[in-house]
Amino acid sequence: MISSCRRSFAGLLAIFLCFLFYLPGPDAQAAGFGAYLADVKPSEVFPGADRLGPLEGNPPAMAAYKGDKLLGYVFETSDIGYSGKPIKVMVGLNTDGVIVGAKVAEHHEPILLVGIPGQKLFDFVNGYVGKRIIEVTAPGAKRPVVDIIAGATVTAMVVDDGLLRTALKVARSRGIAGFAPVAANGKATLRQVPFAHRSWTDLLGDGSVRRLSLTNGEVDEAFKKLGVTKEASYAAPTDPKDSFIDLYVAMVSPEIIGRNLLGDAGYDQLRRQLTPGQSAIVIAANGAYSFRGSGYVRGGIFDRIQLIQEGVSVRFTDKVYRRLGDLGAGAPEFAEIGLFLIPQDVDFDPAKPWRLDLLAQRATGAREKAFTSFAIDYTLPPALVEPAAPAAKAVAAANATPASGPAAAVAQNAEDDDDGPALWVGIWQKRAIDIAVLSLALGVLTLIFFFQDWLVKRPKLFRRLRLGFLAYTVVWIGGYAEAQLSVVNVLTFTHSLMTQFRWDFFLVDPLIFILWCATAVSLLFWGRGVYCGWLCPMGALQEILSTIAKRLGIRQVTLKFAAHERLWAFKYVFFLGLFALSLKSVATAERFAEIEPFKTVWLLHFARHWPFVLYAVAALAAGLFIERAYCRYVCPLGAALAIPGRGRLFEWLKRRRQCGFECSKCARECMVQSIHPNGAINPNECLYCMHCQVVYFDHDSCTPLVLRRQGKGKKPAAAPAGEDVKAKSPVPETQSAE
Repeated sequence: MISSCRRSFAGLLAIFLCFLFYLPGPDAQAAGFGAYLADVKPSEVFPGADRLGPLEGNPPAMAAYKGDKLLGYVFETSDIGYSGKPIKVMVGLNTDGVIVGAKVAEHHEPILLVGIPGQKLFDFVNGYVGKRIIEVTAPGAKRPVVDIIAGATVTAMVVDDGLLRTALKVARSRGIAGFAPVAANGKATLRQVPFAHRSWTDLLGDGSVRRLSLTNGEVDEAFKKLGVTKEASYAAPTDPKDSFIDLYVAMVSPEIIGRNLLGDAGYDQLRRQLTPGQSAIVIAANGAYSFRGSGYVRGGIFDRIQLIQEGVSVRFTDKVYRRLGDLGAGAPEFAEIGLFLIPQDVDFDPAKPWRLDLLAQRATGAREKAFTSFAIDYTLPPALVEPAAPAAKAVAAANATPASGPAAAVAQNAEDDDDGPALWVGIWQKRAIDIAVLSLALGVLTLIFFFQDWLVKRPKLFRRLRLGFLAYTVVWIGGYAEAQLSVVNVLTFTHSLMTQFRWDFFLVDPLIFILWCATAVSLLFWGRGVYCGWLCPMGALQEILSTIAKRLGIRQVTLKFAAHERLWAFKYVFFLGLFALSLKSVATAERFAEIEPFKTVWLLHFARHWPFVLYAVAALAAGLFIERAYCRYVCPLGAALAIPGRGRLFEWLKRRRQCGFECSKCARECMVQSIHPNGAINPNECLYCMHCQVVYFDHDSCTPLVLRRQGKGKKPAAAPAGEDVKAKSPVPETQSAE
């Protein structure tokens, strides 16, 4: 019999390994997700566009052009999905506020990587094409159905919320779809201007390029005001009319300036260097004085120039510098040209005025120097800057479009809060009834545990109550709510703690969040048995099927304790293996987490490829002969919960000194064999079904109570007759049982 059980267990593992090799690898899964911004053709996301502008603004977006005509904008959403990683969706939005294209660039959703075909996500995203954002984001407007992806509702809600929120922000900030352009903070913003060829003279004329020209005589006069003359310094004699420096500066992050000065190849290279919102300037000069200075040569620091904006100075280093050979747009030749990126950690606003200070120096002794500075004031041409918005209410009124109803409502809602409530807030509000039902069930379960001594003394009532609760777990938690916890949740939570923890990600699925909170509290109080024995849909289904099998007369298999004790170690091996994989790649760990059949049973309702269905059916079928076989020997989630469950506070399951040597009824009848032959209960394996407590208080079943009533049996010498005590077993965990 034992050998046949071992063969059955080995067969279950063989089935799992077979369908595991059937799965495509993570790289193959990701192959069809598209490319990132640098590789996507404009026509893929914005039909009719032949080129994209730079990624800039807040939120970052790329202007889409056909020739010189602005068609709209392309942006990318990257909201955190169920996997804890971004779901990247590229979207094209035209100037009328209509979504003209949408493409999934990347996702790591486990339910879609292994389970639901990724095409369903692509189809869902494509469903937004043709939607006008003003209409679908208005209060009461009909939005795309977010549960179109059965079993991946959270993923769909994250995509829906992120796509429409970002589209609305882009429309507001760029002044399209009837909105007046205004930044979220009410400050001036850069205006999107279609590219046009401009000459060097044009750029000088409109202020795109600013000039500082100094002669030696002008510099001498500046030092004289400081009391430093050439006679009192080490300065070499020079002709006062000769050029000291002829310096030009321009901001080149705006395309209409940068592409003309740097050329197409140079500007495209700059775009790849800049992060969203980052700016860059070009400095070019002729003359006897070098703006780079000797500090650049010695230590990579440009000590002769600095940028000043609102009292904040920016010093440049060689890390943000690139030497250029020449400039376009018909610019003259320069002795030195430098491209400088504004460091990312500097709060620089390109729409505001700033200045470039040039530091001139003159030696007054062997080691002493005198310094003076000359400034170039710089402001972008008015055509490139959208003025600051008026007061909030005026903005809301300006944003109201001629279109009736939805547009005006959206503009009014934007008055106080651009973003609106967080996604999880809306989800919790919509699922208020489900949250109430689950909370009520958890309250009932808490009462069951607190009044367990009273309930187990009434076996019929307790059994009916337990079967009823298990039926609720299967039908409502598993079948309706699809709130089956998974080891993937454990791996994702651990990964988020090591990277970037965000509560809003875990809050998007309220029932899962509540169940995890309840499980965490129960681990502290009673150990893993509360969830595994009462709240796990997979475990409850196995127990109900086992009850039916027993009533149908299916022969049950009981392993010898020595074999059982060695087999239960497998689930800890599986969990530790998954945890180790997750440290290198969460996606790979999610793939191997298919050792849990939960997704097949509860999320996809067996609508999967045959290897997954075969494995799930085999896991349930094994439980017809060995009660809760999957829970005992395979479940990595049970192993993950058992480890912290050892630190529980309460020991409410009672044992007697006679347990194990005078009576072993509880051990024989324990459904998962969590009671050792010496009578001690292993809390790591106990599912807290409380059957042992029913026996403990039953005067007709508990051998010590029967013998005591008959005046027989071994009575403890120090204890008065008839008194129950807790067992003191040689095993440390003696006061817990299933």
